[in-house]
Amino acid sequence: MLNKMKSDYLSFIIVVASLIFLLEILFFNTGLIFSFLFSGFLIYVGWKKWHWLIGKALFVIGLLSITFTIFNMMTFNFLLLATVLYFLYKFLQAKKQPVEIQPNILPEREGQIVRNEQKWFTNKLFGRQKTPEQSYTWDDVNIQCGISDTEIDLSFTVLPKGEAIIYIRNVIGNIQILVPYEMELSIVHSGMVGSIHILDKEEKSILNQTIHYQTENYKEATHKVKIVTSIFVGSIEVKRV
Repeated sequence: MLNKMKSDYLSFIIVVASLIFLLEILFFNTGLIFSFLFSGFLIYVGWKKWHWLIGKALFVIGLLSITFTIFNMMTFNFLLLATVLYFLYKFLQAKKQPVEIQPNILPEREGQIVRNEQKWFTNKLFGRQKTPEQSYTWDDVNIQCGISDTEIDLSFTVLPKGEAIIYIRNVIGNIQILVPYEMELSIVHSGMVGSIHILDKEEKSILNQTIHYQTENYKEATHKVKIVTSIFVGSIEVKRV
């Protein structure tokens, strides 16, 4: 029954939002169509000229323009209000009928899980971070960044046997990873707008693509690196050193 109520509410919101959107573009804000077309044109030209500074500037301007246009729409405000009301309703329902959870506590024993903080990288909203320029102890990398550049040099560390992991999710920025020649690699990169330079493969302009590269002996290798990255706007470079 709850699932049916949720489905009915979602259908109602979609129908009302569609109606508000039509009324908005036809009667209340007829300039919306022009705003979307103009912003889309700037984003398209910026993507085509991404390797130039003016291309990056046009892309960012178009992205900001379409973002502000959406935020000022009555349709967006209605969807935001509907979302807040839905979660408020769920919260009140949970207060009336709280769910009791009985934790299953295991007795203490040797070999408990120990929490380790990442030494060289953190989730970073702005800025640049990189591995030390001298010998360091390796830790797997799993970070999320905003507007940030990340540089990882694996030539200054000794990787343990097995598969070393590098996960990086970036909104805007560049990623550079330097890998020793004897190391086998598996690389999965997802990019909305940007460029890639992975070993001997280079694409100066990509748009909403997911790319997978893997060296020939990766599965059988004793030491190997798995790299998974995603960038909304930016580039990735993986090269041998």
